[in-house]
Amino acid sequence: MKEIKYNKLTAIQKKLLDAADDTKETAYNPYSHFFVGAAILSNKGKIITGSNYENAAYGPTVCAERSAILAANALGIRCFEKVAVIARGQDFDCKEVTAPCGVCRQTIFECSQIAEKDIEIIMSNTKKTKIIIAKISELLPLAYGPKDLGINVKKFK
Repeated sequence: MKEIKYNKLTAIQKKLLDAADDTKETAYNPYSHFFVGAAILSNKGKIITGSNYENAAYGPTVCAERSAILAANALGIRCFEKVAVIARGQDFDCKEVTAPCGVCRQTIFECSQIAEKDIEIIMSNTKKTKIIIAKISELLPLAYGPKDLGINVKKFK
């Protein structure tokens, strides 16, 4: 895990974070008023975005990261290299980075087993003045996934 300045990101990391930043504004968030955007980079260079989508029952709420993954899945894309996440409140900017929740970490880990890649997670605060980059293996150590169940995920690539 490492902290990095925005101007030190690679061009694709900047593009991914900026796409997540733009997409956060599409959040459906009548309960939390928290705007989260995510962007994933496929192994073929395609960027797919998602924003959080809340629900009055709370449980069916979908985080931005899973929203992007589900959008990619609908396009038949399941192999990712990077995920960027950024957020803001309705009346405040996040001073600390926004990181994937536990459910999103598990979902990203499953994607990492399909892609056979330790997916990079780019996490930023609202103003992009604090950015942390980590691998999914760092955010979810000792993870349990489909391969642990003997599932051959290659057919889902």
